[in-house]
Amino acid sequence: MASRDEIFEKVQETLVDALGVDDDEVTEEATLVDDLGAESIDFLDIVFRLEKNFGIKIPRGELFPENLAADASFVDDGKVTAEGIATLKEKMPHADIDSFANDPKVENIQSLFTVNMITNFVENKLNAG
Repeated sequence: MASRDEIFEKVQETLVDALGVDDDEVTEEATLVDDLGAESIDFLDIVFRLEKNFGIKIPRGELFPENLAADASFVDDGKVTAEGIATLKEKMPHADIDSFANDPKVENIQSLFTVNMITNFVENKLNAG
């Protein structure tokens, strides 16, 4: 079983390869979009590389849920509703939803996608497997 530090190092290496960033930029707190410059197409590449590097299968939408902000019942006046927050917690137990819930603006959703979130996801996936 890999330690959390070993998982982080492999996630870091994966993101350096996928995004062309320096390893010192890939900190646990770094966000994929704002800090590391990831674009939507990069998310597919990241999933592919994680699957390959860790020998795991990541079904579409499991790591990065799709179209949550497009669901009218989850968004009201530019903010994610309580129902939307509950759905995020259910779909993304590996993310820090509680911090997001303090300021649940739709444009802040991408702040959930951190290196730490990916490390948590992979750790949970490996422990479950």
